[in-house]
Amino acid sequence: MAITWTPNLAVGVVKIDEQHKMLFQKVNELINACNQGKGKDAVAELIGFLGDYVVFHFRDEEKLMQAHNYPDYAKHKSLHDEFVKGLGELHDELEREGPGLGLVLKTNQVVVDWLINHISKTDKAVGKFLQKKEI
Repeated sequence: MAITWTPNLAVGVVKIDEQHKMLFQKVNELINACNQGKGKDAVAELIGFLGDYVVFHFRDEEKLMQAHNYPDYAKHKSLHDEFVKGLGELHDELEREGPGLGLVLKTNQVVVDWLINHISKTDKAVGKFLQKKEI
């Protein structure tokens, strides 16, 4: 089942919202590939993309938080670091065992759950803070 970007996931910072939409698009590509029996092929591509893209995306978010003295910066950054570590573990499993069904399911679960929960809670709080700063 695809995940849908909805306006209630918007954090109110255009650059960040656009990056989140791209993450949703890539995750949906994996879900669609899984539904078509092509998940094993798509998971390696998604893990590679995410490994690069989240570093870029997290860097942008973290720069905004630092530039505006976001009070929960350290906690937010630690969540980013934890996710990057989890992606690294998925990548290591991919290298070790190849793109099997278990990795497809794990990647789907880890990424989808984290993405929705992180945006809807943690990133929304950042967006609310930045909107008060009129960013």
